Amino acid sequence: MMPALSGHALRLTIIVGEDEVFAHRPVYSEIVILARESGLAGATVVRGIESFGRRSIVHTSRLGSLSNDLPVVITIIDEDAKVRAFLPKVTELVKGGIVTLEDVAVLQYVGSHDVAESGDDAGDRSPPS
Repeated sequence: MMPALSGHALRLTIIVGEDEVFAHRPVYSEIVILARESGLAGATVVRGIESFGRRSIVHTSRLGSLSNDLPVVITIIDEDAKVRAFLPKVTELVKGGIVTLEDVAVLQYVGSHDVAESGDDAGDRSPPS
């Protein structure tokens, strides 16, 4: 069952290179696993197509580029206390990149299976007979 989440929350955003590893696993994957184990509401990982950071080296997915190590953005939104309790785990894993916190207002948090679980037939998309 998905935890309820509404109103004030924190958005934790972590940006790392896709080649960053921790214990032989991609850092972004390790963060998602730890977030789930920590009971956070969810985590999303998005791969960027181009970036530059502190060293001003452009990383791009364009053909002919010698650079790879594209940016990966991990976003976690949950209650203030849960996110702040999770931060030490993140800072232990992230050795290159940026970690930010922002206040957000959660307007809606509904999983794709919530409708079907509530007994509503709206989840059934079969054609009418």
